[in-house]
Amino acid sequence: MKELAGIFRTRIELRQIGVRDEAKILGGIGPCGRILCCSSFLGDFEPVSIKMAKDQNLSLNPTKISGLCGRLMCCLKYEHDNYESGKEKLPAVGSTVATSHGNGKVVALNIEARAIKVQIFDLGKVLELPFDDVVELE
Repeated sequence: MKELAGIFRTRIELRQIGVRDEAKILGGIGPCGRILCCSSFLGDFEPVSIKMAKDQNLSLNPTKISGLCGRLMCCLKYEHDNYESGKEKLPAVGSTVATSHGNGKVVALNIEARAIKVQIFDLGKVLELPFDDVVELE
């Protein structure tokens, strides 16, 4: 290091960076086919948890939810707010709802497709219905 400082006649500092910072500097293409979020528009790295992947109904397979840096993908945090705000307006899983097909129980939410899976009591089937066709009963 002293040799390099002597050759270039300047002060040289070495700093250790994390794996996310390394991915941000190197860049690359993410699994979605776009430029990495961290290198294109995300400024700071906020904590990302496995709960965020669960809330977004993603596979919990580590290879599918890990970014190029080997950590959980930053976009999980970036997209989490949209899923949280979408869930606030919808009936909870397990609640009783009324639909055009009859009353039923909410089995799952698909926020991306704007649909709710409902187990219809009279039919004995699970139907995926648009948000507008489901009203929560109290």
